[in-house]
Amino acid sequence: MVSAFVKQYEKKLGKRIDRIARKSMDALQRYAWPGNARELRNIVEHAMITNTNGKLRFRPLDQAAGDLPAMTSLEDVERTHLLNVLSKAGWRVAGKGGAADILGIKRTTLLSKLKKLGIKRPTP
Repeated sequence: MVSAFVKQYEKKLGKRIDRIARKSMDALQRYAWPGNARELRNIVEHAMITNTNGKLRFRPLDQAAGDLPAMTSLEDVERTHLLNVLSKAGWRVAGKGGAADILGIKRTTLLSKLKKLGIKRPTP
């Protein structure tokens, strides 16, 4: 089921995942799963959004929902992550070491996401 969700989000987010960290898979198998498949899908989606390389890792599964940061929407998480990556890349979008390269997505995909989220380069 994890691989099905990964494939779904690879297409949706324009990212490629080469492998899943062994410790993450072990943690998924040990987790009690008080939720359902929707909970697993949300965990995979979060990991895909915050992933910056081809190796997928999941947030701690025993972390209660109340322990998560106040940002709750997917857009908030995505916006924060994009801003962090852009800052790390010196606000370069394209090219080697640019934000799109770091995220493993196409430049046009990144530009579309920035526009959708209303992210603009800060003026000096």
